[in-house]
Amino acid sequence: MRQTALLLGLHCHQPVDNFHHVLDEAIEKSYHPFFEVASKYRDFKFSVHYSGWLLEYIKDKSPKTFKLMQDLSQNGQIEFLTGGYYEPILASISSADRVSQIQKLNSFIRKNFGQRPKGLWLTERVWDSVIIKDVVACGVEYVVVDDYHFISSGFSKEMLNGYFITEDEGVKLKIFPINKELRYSIPFSKPDVVCEYLESIADDNLSAGVIFDDGEKFGIWPDTYEWVYEKKWLEEFIQKVLQNKTIKPMHYCEYLEAVKPISLAYLPITSYIEMGGWSLDGKDANVLQNIQNELDDRFDVDTIEKFLKGSVWKNFLVKYYEANKIHKRYIELSQNRVNTPEFLDSLYKAQTNDALWHGVFGGTYLPNLRDNAYKFIIDCENIRYFEKKVTEIKDINCDGYDEVKCVTKNLITIFDSKVGGQLIEFDIRDKSFNLQNTMSRYYEAYHSKIINYKPNKMQTKEISEDAIATIHGADDSDLAEYKEFLKHDWHTKNSFIDHISDSEISLDSFGKSTFKEYGDFANQSFEILNCSDGYIHFQREGGIFIDDKKHLATLDKIFFIDDEQINFNIILNGVKGKDLYYLQEHNLHFANLKDITINSSSFDGEFCIKEANELEIYDGYTKKRVIFKLSCKVDIFISPLDTLSQSEAGFDLTNQGVSIGFLFGLNEQIKISGQVWVS
Repeated sequence: MRQTALLLGLHCHQPVDNFHHVLDEAIEKSYHPFFEVASKYRDFKFSVHYSGWLLEYIKDKSPKTFKLMQDLSQNGQIEFLTGGYYEPILASISSADRVSQIQKLNSFIRKNFGQRPKGLWLTERVWDSVIIKDVVACGVEYVVVDDYHFISSGFSKEMLNGYFITEDEGVKLKIFPINKELRYSIPFSKPDVVCEYLESIADDNLSAGVIFDDGEKFGIWPDTYEWVYEKKWLEEFIQKVLQNKTIKPMHYCEYLEAVKPISLAYLPITSYIEMGGWSLDGKDANVLQNIQNELDDRFDVDTIEKFLKGSVWKNFLVKYYEANKIHKRYIELSQNRVNTPEFLDSLYKAQTNDALWHGVFGGTYLPNLRDNAYKFIIDCENIRYFEKKVTEIKDINCDGYDEVKCVTKNLITIFDSKVGGQLIEFDIRDKSFNLQNTMSRYYEAYHSKIINYKPNKMQTKEISEDAIATIHGADDSDLAEYKEFLKHDWHTKNSFIDHISDSEISLDSFGKSTFKEYGDFANQSFEILNCSDGYIHFQREGGIFIDDKKHLATLDKIFFIDDEQINFNIILNGVKGKDLYYLQEHNLHFANLKDITINSSSFDGEFCIKEANELEIYDGYTKKRVIFKLSCKVDIFISPLDTLSQSEAGFDLTNQGVSIGFLFGLNEQIKISGQVWVS
């Protein structure tokens, strides 16, 4: 008899320590109602993967939902898959951390649901054969990836309705390809349409309709709660599946017992197809899309996907300097681990993937996610160093250039020789908060929609009787209002950035990063001349460019980091010619700009302070003051640092912190001294 096994899986995760109201809404509108509906139909089998920390939260905050999950496990409806406990990209963490995180989730599932997981959910379906030995060592027999993984390595779509075997040095692992047709139709198309498709792929050997996707699609994504529950899509779908003799709901582990593998397969390092585009530089992503558009009329979709590829997930660490900083910090901590439960748990929490990349959801642009990552990193550092005072030189970022880390009683500071000898991390140890957790304003591919936007006739989003839009196909809202917020930086938004500009520089051009730059100090490397006991001396023999001619100039940056302050001296030699200005730029991150005051006044937008040598910022969130004191009076530019990024709701304008510019007049030599301290 021709049949299709419906292998339905739900993956559910929320960023570690995400806002509780977000989690509570997900439980109320997605997780609980799905289990509640499914519990009415005992023959309806499905699989789930929940990140470990989310399971902890549900157990603690929604015991009725957790009990429902236990009941469904007890009666044989649910198969649980394992994974990294705090949802890391497994290929981006060490072998030891991979094994520990998987074993931690295995133990939780075994203790609370009485199952030994045989399957593993790959975070964001990021495949790399480096993980094979580790996941198999944890008792894993299979993983699920996208059909795109197979198509991009040469397989035809028609032969993917089952599972495959791969190996690394003879260690074997089974792989299921997720069906893109099902991924885009469940739960967005009518149940009849989905069932018809499942019938169309049936065969005598029991083909597999593989679908494993975000559980949040069932209630949290736009319009889905009304569609899935109020309009009863899920109930109707389950009923039609159970009534259909061609469709057989099964667990993945059952299917492995019943059916032989299709063939051997070796997959490239990749994720789902959208991820390949997102991980490209914004301009390259637009080029990729243009090429695809040109090929659409000449080739079918499967042919295009087989040969036209974006980049790999790890390219986000190249695309976003800020993401790489977080990633390399927890890599460094893993290499210098302290074997205590507190240290290891904080380390594993820091490895959560959400703050490291960006696609449809805010990801790395969301400062609260990065704040959480740094909180766990600083918690680890506090255990690692305790009361030690440390100054060390090391290529933490793995980019071939050294960084200098200074640990004092109250602060952890890191300076990067590659990017201008700038301050790239500024941690308040007792608050586990990084004041330098800023985000540069990158050009993203979707910015072209805003730049080139032309108003169209008003369109209203409706839920029809036949289908709703997926999150990828939702209509763009009116984009004209966002144009004024589009700003792009040509340098990273750190602190102690050295600019040479002219009298045309203004508060407006400073905030938009559009002022004219004459020097080559803001985004070029410096030499480390000396470094010991909190003392750091950077130098660059660079230039100032006037009328296309380079004038040699040397910039020395000398820092001394004390318990709670950074003392600095800036010496610039070689300035000649037209009137120029030296601008020292700082970018500081605060959890909420509504909580800060600047010189005792609320901060409500950009402004300039004339002829001042002191600036005090009080942060109501950390209850700390950041004070700048200079050796002379200068004009001070202050501007909000906001980023415009894509989100599931359209676009988000996200506060990243405050940009501060101290403007000095230049002669042939300039000497500046000052302090920045936290109290």
